[in-house]
Amino acid sequence: MDPILVGKAVTTPTSLPASQGKVWLQPKFGNRHGLVAGATGTGKTVTLTTIAEGFSRIGVPVFMADVKGDVAGLAVAGTLNERLQARIDEIGIDGYTSEASPVVFWDLYGKLGHPVRTTVSEIGPTLLARMLELNDTQSGVLEIVFKLADDNGWLLLDLDDLRALLAHASETRKEISAQYGLISTQSVGAIQRAILQIEQQGGALFFGEPALELTDLMRTTPDGRGVIGILAADQLIMKPRLYSSFLLWLLSELFEQLPEVGDLDKPKLVFVFDEAHLLFDDAPPALQQRIEQVVRLIRSKGVGVYFCSQFPDDVPDEILGQLGNRVQHALRAFTPRDQKAVKTAAETFVSNPDLDVAKAIGQLGTGEALVSTLQDKGIPMPVEKTLVAPPRCRMGAITDTERAAVRAGSPVGTKYDAPVNRVSATEMLAARRAEPAAEVSGKARPARTAQAGDAERGMGDVVKDALFGTTRRQGMIETMAKQTARTVGSQVGRKILRGLLGGIFGGKR
Repeated sequence: MDPILVGKAVTTPTSLPASQGKVWLQPKFGNRHGLVAGATGTGKTVTLTTIAEGFSRIGVPVFMADVKGDVAGLAVAGTLNERLQARIDEIGIDGYTSEASPVVFWDLYGKLGHPVRTTVSEIGPTLLARMLELNDTQSGVLEIVFKLADDNGWLLLDLDDLRALLAHASETRKEISAQYGLISTQSVGAIQRAILQIEQQGGALFFGEPALELTDLMRTTPDGRGVIGILAADQLIMKPRLYSSFLLWLLSELFEQLPEVGDLDKPKLVFVFDEAHLLFDDAPPALQQRIEQVVRLIRSKGVGVYFCSQFPDDVPDEILGQLGNRVQHALRAFTPRDQKAVKTAAETFVSNPDLDVAKAIGQLGTGEALVSTLQDKGIPMPVEKTLVAPPRCRMGAITDTERAAVRAGSPVGTKYDAPVNRVSATEMLAARRAEPAAEVSGKARPARTAQAGDAERGMGDVVKDALFGTTRRQGMIETMAKQTARTVGSQVGRKILRGLLGGIFGGKR
């Protein structure tokens, strides 16, 4: 397996005789995670792009966020110029050609890429409470609401379902409080206001179906290249709780669904977490412990996680110690905070007797970095001042026309672009409220349907469609199997099954 070229060592080339003065990232250690750090404008994005291209060329899918809009350049071939050619000649890159990488665009808002959706159930109460910025009391009420959905087989797919269940909990709070714990109208009202706020920010588009299947993030092309999934995050980053909670959910899903594979010749997926500090800001201890656990253990699932942030100490020490591949761009020690960050960065590298790391960090130019990667037997190489190799794609944003062309050729567009709305808690609770009125008036009970056409069909057909699905939507049994597979072993508080068998077979589990 060919290694990934990071750049040329300019400190002490003789310390790397096997690579002839070049710095490589070994694919078999790509799942040992990594960190790309540095001040704004020092070249972090270019480094990430170079690494992503390298993994893609050897058949490793990559998923990364595009915070500033320039990562999208991976989808378009670059243009050679004198400055770029000089960098190529200086590093000594053989066979360099400008080329585009296979890319699929994603967007929680569905504007700049295919919509990314998941269900309220799959997110679970813990992460949802963080998205909604609830306090401990309100989070406890949300836990009760999810438990209530579990016990009654009410599917929580979108925010309408959650809102309907909250209204039901408020109406029957005395009965629910006696069985599950105290529910107050004030807490329910606070949660409802938080839901309204996240809806106004566009977050409601994230909840629904069809839910994202992780296999669609782990695609390869017919010629063996890894597909790079790019999440449009220029607007999402303005909602840091939503951004970080989404990526944490995705990372947790990977951890839960993928089998143990041990050490492979190359990773099954590389996951890049830009603006990594947002993941840890204001995270409760239990959630941070979960993050640490996932990062520590997901290596054995064949997934490499690469954090990108301005300062290395944005990442907790427990996780920083798990990151074997390090790229440190320039930091300017103007403030005590900066000076501390420089010291931290210097202390995390394997020392090089010919290099004053702390001094070098403040003197790096754009496109230069201090690099240490894992080499033979997983031993980190001494840190080297490195001239980072340029990517082969465009280093910058793409046009709307170019983005549209990439989306038109996407293999997953027909699967995710159109939303699906099926029977869930909203319809189930509406039917529950309608039943007593129908019995009092002597009328037949209405069928529990999500589409108007179901009213003219027989109950047997409606039940059959609900269980086994139609050509347009999944049935409960298929969805139950997928959701169960997604979440078995979850320790984040997500109980996806939600009593589905009980809802189908009259409450018996």
